[in-house]
Amino acid sequence: MSDRLTQLEAFVAVAQKGSLTAAAAGAGVAPAMIGRRIDALEARLGVKLMLRTTRRITLTHEGSAFLEDCHRLLADLANAEASVSAGGVKAAGQLRLTAPGGFGRRHVAPLVPRFQALHPEVRISLNLADRVIDLVHESYDCGVRVGDLPDSSLISVRLADNRRRCVAAPAYLARAGRPQHPGDLMRHECLTLSSEASQSRGWAFAIDGEVSHLRPPGRLDCSDGQVLHAWCRDGLGLAWRSQWEVEDDLRSGRLVAVLDDYAAPPNGIYAVFSHARHLPLRVRLWIDYLKHTYGAPSYWTGGTGWTGAAASPAQQA
Repeated sequence: MSDRLTQLEAFVAVAQKGSLTAAAAGAGVAPAMIGRRIDALEARLGVKLMLRTTRRITLTHEGSAFLEDCHRLLADLANAEASVSAGGVKAAGQLRLTAPGGFGRRHVAPLVPRFQALHPEVRISLNLADRVIDLVHESYDCGVRVGDLPDSSLISVRLADNRRRCVAAPAYLARAGRPQHPGDLMRHECLTLSSEASQSRGWAFAIDGEVSHLRPPGRLDCSDGQVLHAWCRDGLGLAWRSQWEVEDDLRSGRLVAVLDDYAAPPNGIYAVFSHARHLPLRVRLWIDYLKHTYGAPSYWTGGTGWTGAAASPAQQA
């Protein structure tokens, strides 16, 4: 089992650092030893995880999928060790958190005082920003990120699915008609994020069994998703928004979903952090709290984070 663990750690280190030499320096062994561990792991699994040349290392498709599983496994192991070693020690100290503005206001900020009430010796600072925060260089303990994650040395824990819906106000559909196929969007007014914002790949739909990204036209765009949401409710066009943002409007009938038959698979809502081993107890408990809260189906069907009653996990040591 110890050999298997060192092989996994070697694989994760090389994937994160991008070279055998850097991974070896971190582990205090020779680069050849790291190479042998990767070779042994690939031989045991019967699949190529990395394509290695003298200039670069690239993960295969199987390697990319396996890396996420390895992150989760190593994080769970670190948490198990911390649970034993922490004993009855209480969580304390400064917890610096970050999340995107819209999601953070609705589904992170309401959880912060509840978590702090469970762990009164923890001081919490929350930064809501739509730019991608550099957790390491800006000294944040944990971030919540929504959508596809870029390649990164950060460790991620998937908290929930993030489903996207194409929506419009009934007044707009009565005036412009209901699109029956994603290609119909080219003839509609579409409310899009401006180029300096996210969603750089466009709106995603499953067409003929494959995910396609479209850049629909429109006379209005904005860098703020909440503004697009408001414009959509005002009947100015179609918008592509997250389920958590529009669920109340869909239930009330203020917005109507279209093109659900072409919905792409959901991306994710993640907690990201920089180190798995020796994770501070306050960070581990915060991630566990998010997993517990977002993992309850009643959380997402009970309204927004401000008003929905999120379950509180038992205090853990």
